[in-house]
Amino acid sequence: MSNNPSGLENEFEHSPVPLSHRHGTRSVAAVWFGFPMIITNAVFGGIMAWHLGFWQAIVAITLGNLVLFGYVGALSYIAGRSGLNFALQAKKTFGSRGYAVASCFLSTIVIGWYAFQTGLTGATLNGAFGWDTQWVIVLATLLYTLVTFFGVRALSIVGMIAAPLFVGLAALSLFLIGDKGSLAHLTTFQGQGGMSIGIAMTMVIAGFADSGTMTADFTRWSKDGRSAVWAAFSAFPLANLISLVFGVVIVSAGAALHPAESGGDFLPLLVGHGPLRNALAVLFVFVNLGSVCTHCLYNGAVGYSHLFGSRMRVMTVVLGGVGGLLALAGIWNLFLTWLSLLGLLVPPIGAVMIVDQLFSRREQDTGERYRASAFIAWAIGSLAAVMVHLWVPSLGEALVGLLVGGIAYAGLNREAVRAWRLA
Repeated sequence: MSNNPSGLENEFEHSPVPLSHRHGTRSVAAVWFGFPMIITNAVFGGIMAWHLGFWQAIVAITLGNLVLFGYVGALSYIAGRSGLNFALQAKKTFGSRGYAVASCFLSTIVIGWYAFQTGLTGATLNGAFGWDTQWVIVLATLLYTLVTFFGVRALSIVGMIAAPLFVGLAALSLFLIGDKGSLAHLTTFQGQGGMSIGIAMTMVIAGFADSGTMTADFTRWSKDGRSAVWAAFSAFPLANLISLVFGVVIVSAGAALHPAESGGDFLPLLVGHGPLRNALAVLFVFVNLGSVCTHCLYNGAVGYSHLFGSRMRVMTVVLGGVGGLLALAGIWNLFLTWLSLLGLLVPPIGAVMIVDQLFSRREQDTGERYRASAFIAWAIGSLAAVMVHLWVPSLGEALVGLLVGGIAYAGLNREAVRAWRLA
C-alpha cells in the first residue's frame, strides 16, 4: 500500500514499478511527447538555420534526433523492462554507493535547468508585456511545484495540453507572418556561416541530454521495454524534430525579430493582436515552459528522494523552492555555460549504462560499492568531449563523448562483452 497522501499515486522512489501499476503506452508517451514541444527548441532551431541555412539545419536536426532516439530509446528499453528509476538503474552500473555520484550530478543538473526555465518564464513575460520579472518567477515557481507534486500522471496531462497548444500557436504564427516574411522561398534560405553540422547536432543532443539520460524516471511506467521505446520515439525524433523545425521555418521565412540571438522565437508574432491572442500568449508561456520545468523538477525530486531516503513529493517542495530562488538570482543568464556542461559531461553517463546493461552484464548486479571501470569510462568520454570542444568543435562534442564513453567501457570490460556475445 502507498503511504503517500490520500488519492495520490505511489511514485516508487525506492523500488521498481510493479506491473500492476504500469501505465498504457499512450499515457507514458504523453509524458515525453509534450516535453520537447517548447519555445526554447524553436529558438535553437532558428539559430541553427541562421548559421547553416534551411537544408543544413534540417540535416543537423534530423541526425541529432536520431542519435537521441538511439540513446534515450536504449535507456528507456532498460527502464520499461525493469521498472527501475534512474537512481536504481545507475546502481547496477556505478555500484551501490557509486551511483550517488552520477545520480546527484544529474539531479542537480536538471534542477538547474528547472531554475533556468522558471527564470525564463519571468523574463519572457517581462519582455512581451512588461510584467515584473521577479513576481512572475514567484508565481511560476508555485505553479510548477504544485503540478509536479501530483506526480507522473500530472506530467502526462501537461504533455497532452502543451503539445497541441505549441503546434496550434506555432501554426498561427506562420499564418501571421504576412508581410514580415515569406514561406514561398524558405527552402532557399542561406545561412550566415559560423556553425558546423556537428555543433548543431550537439545543440540538439545537449538540449535533452540530462532528462534524456534520466528517461527511466518516466519510461519505467511503461508495460514493457518495447512500449518504453515507443514512448521515447514520440519525443525523439517526433516531437523534438517538430518543435526545432518550426524555429527553422520562422527564421528561413525572414519573420524572426532577432534571429542570431533569439532564433525562431515566435512569441512576438502572437503579441499585440488583441486581448484574446495576448491571453493565449500568456497561457502558452506558462504551459510551454511549465512543461519543461515540471519534468525536470520531477527528475530531480525522484533522484534526490532516493539519495536521501525521502519521498518524491517532499523533495518536490524542497527543490521547487530552491530552484525558484536560483531563478530569482538570475541563473538564466548562464544559459550557454549550462548547455556546454550538458553536452560535455552528461552523454558519456548514459553511454556507459547502455553498454553495461544491454551488452555487458545484462543488468546483473555484482554488488560492488563502486565500479571503477564505469567511472573511468565516464571520465574518458568526458575528456574526449572537452578536447573536441576546445580544439575541434566542428565535430560536435556531445556525440564524440557519447561514443568514446561507450567504447571505453566496452574496452575496459571486454571479457564481459565477449561472454555476452557467446551466450
